[in-house]
Amino acid sequence: MIAADAQKYFTLRLRKGLITDGMFRHVRHPNYLGEMMIYGSFALMVWHWLPFVVLGCVWALVFAVNMITKEASLSRHPEWAEYRRRTWWLLPPVL
Repeated sequence: MIAADAQKYFTLRLRKGLITDGMFRHVRHPNYLGEMMIYGSFALMVWHWLPFVVLGCVWALVFAVNMITKEASLSRHPEWAEYRRRTWWLLPPVL
């Protein structure tokens, strides 16, 4: 999460446009994925079903909506269609 935010910050200072390398090479939302992993690990420490319900609601109602809005904004870039085709929304396939 922090690495993706740092990459975005420093890359956009040097060049404007769509970031398609580094943390963003395979996943379009690595910062949200990192946050979900952190919050999910906190829920695992409690070992109860209620935190997962709360997190599921937050992820569906806040994170997913923000990711959809972000993708709508990024779609203005000419290379967006190709980038979207070759990357995953949140999780790449694990083989």
